[in-house]
Amino acid sequence: MDRTTEEQPAQPTPSGFLKRCIARWRRTNEWFRSFVAAVLVLLVVHTWFLSWVTVRSDSMYATLLPGDLVAMTKWCRWTGFSRGDVAVFRDPLQDDRSMLRRPLLVKRIAAMPGDELRLKDGRLWINGAPVGSLPTQTSSWIIRVKSTADKAVLLKDAGLPSLRYEPVGNTFELPLNEELAQRLRADKRVLSAEPAGSARGASGHLFPFSPVFRWNVDDYGPITVPKKGATVKITVDNLPLFDRIITHYEGHKLEVSGATILMDGKPLKEYTFSKDHYFMLGDSRHYSADSRYWGFVPEDHLLGRAAFVLLSKAEHGLRSDRWFQPLP
Repeated sequence: MDRTTEEQPAQPTPSGFLKRCIARWRRTNEWFRSFVAAVLVLLVVHTWFLSWVTVRSDSMYATLLPGDLVAMTKWCRWTGFSRGDVAVFRDPLQDDRSMLRRPLLVKRIAAMPGDELRLKDGRLWINGAPVGSLPTQTSSWIIRVKSTADKAVLLKDAGLPSLRYEPVGNTFELPLNEELAQRLRADKRVLSAEPAGSARGASGHLFPFSPVFRWNVDDYGPITVPKKGATVKITVDNLPLFDRIITHYEGHKLEVSGATILMDGKPLKEYTFSKDHYFMLGDSRHYSADSRYWGFVPEDHLLGRAAFVLLSKAEHGLRSDRWFQPLP
């Protein structure tokens, strides 16, 4: 007696499913397809190639101004950064937040991994050679004006940043260079504009926060930037230079008892870095909280390179002369 078998329905193949999806996509509204395609392109560009950062401080004045919308290129994370790049990176001190929730900072890469950096009387030296100042670099200047002068109006007329500190009588400080100072000297309301003197003595609030390193903002270092694979001797005296790298950035546990240093429970005499690090400076040297204040920046904190100013908005209106301006 013959048995009949019940035919089973054919299972859809992956290629058949894909063909139906494509056919359904082609039947959708043309405007909707264009909108989705544009969103996908923008998402890819924003994630891998280009995004935007708004400048809010004077730390890079006058290279960047508060209100600048800056284009950040991202491919340098794969091709590499160079000394002198204006880098965008995550705040290295915000350890209590996830990386994506940390604020963005914009500074110039002053020293690369393995470089020796020093500031002498405010002048930057790298590997024993002086580095020339940029035309847009600024420092602290002392401005004296007439008693009848309205300081806020004066600065607005000169196109300079508003005061960040309370003036003392008719005297106040501004981040300037010789070119910017000439704008003020040409104004009859201004009595004088002269560079402030370099800092003197040791500062207790600068990295690495140790009395062994008697540095200030204008006389700093020499300090060698940690490089991946480089090995340094560790002592109680130089530990403040590296303890944050060892514990926060490279994930080890440190214990110090007298002259004995333990890492992960074992005596520590030498340490080999597992990441590259960078030393950042703001172009407005006396108005920037940078690596002089919080130390090195690990490579995985860097997001991209600031390439050009797309748009710029001041307190009193747009700065059309800065649109699409490349950064030095």
